[in-house]
Amino acid sequence: MSQHAETDQEQTLVSHLVELRQRVMRMLVVVLVIFLGLFYFANDLYEYLSAPLTALLPEGTSMIATDVTSPFFAPFKLTLVLAIFAAVPFILHQVWSFIAPGLYSHEKRLAVPLLVSSIFLFYAGVAFAYFVVFPLIFGFFTSVGPESVAVMTDISSYLDFVLKLFFAFGVVFEIPIATLMLIWSGATTAESLAGKRAYVIVGCFVIGMLLTPPDIISQSLLAIPMWLLFELGILLSRFFVSKDDELDDELENAMAEEENNQN
Repeated sequence: MSQHAETDQEQTLVSHLVELRQRVMRMLVVVLVIFLGLFYFANDLYEYLSAPLTALLPEGTSMIATDVTSPFFAPFKLTLVLAIFAAVPFILHQVWSFIAPGLYSHEKRLAVPLLVSSIFLFYAGVAFAYFVVFPLIFGFFTSVGPESVAVMTDISSYLDFVLKLFFAFGVVFEIPIATLMLIWSGATTAESLAGKRAYVIVGCFVIGMLLTPPDIISQSLLAIPMWLLFELGILLSRFFVSKDDELDDELENAMAEEENNQN
C-alpha cells in the first residue's frame, strides 16, 4: 500500500471520528435541553409515575423516603431518564445519519421503517407497562400482605422497580423487529420460526411468569402480546424479506461496480 493511500485512510478515519464526536455532542445537548425543560416539573412527574401505586395504598398511608437525599434525587433521576427517553428519536436519527452512507440502497429501504417501528414499539411497551401491567402488579402486591403491615414504599426503590419494568417491556415489544432481523439476516426463515410456534408460546408464558406476579391474568397480559408480536414479526418478514430478495441482483451489481471503481 502506498504512502498516499495510507494518508487517505488516516484522514478518512479522523474525519469519521470527528463526525462521531459532533453527533455525540448533539445528542448530549438535546438530552440536556429536554432535561432542563422538564426539571421544573420533576415532582409532578414523579407524582404521575407513582399514581398506579398510590391510588391503591390503604387510606392514611403514603410513600416514604428512607434516605435524606431521596426526595431530591428520585425526581432528578426520573427526569433524566425521561429526557433520554424523549430524545430517543433524535439519538437514533443521529446514529442513522452516521451509518447510512455505508449502507446499500436496499438496506436503507429496510432500515428506515425498522428504525421508526422500533421507536414506536419501545414507547408502546412502556405505555403498556404503565397503563395495563402496573395497576395489576401493584393491586396484587398491596392486597396480599398481612393486615398488620402498612404498605409504605420507598420512593427510590419504587423508581428503580418501575424503570426496570419500563425497560423490560420496551425491549419485549421489540420482538417483531428482532424476528424480522433474524429472518432478513438469513439466520432462520419464517417457515422455520412458524414451525417452532409451540415452543415460542411456552417461552412467552415462562417470561410472563418471571416478570409478573404469580397469577394467570398478569402472566397472560404479557405472554399473549409477546406471542402476537412474534406472529407480527413473521408476517412482516414474509413481505419485507421477499421484497429484499428481489434486490439481490442489485446488491451484487453495486458491489461489483464498487470494486471496479476501487481498482
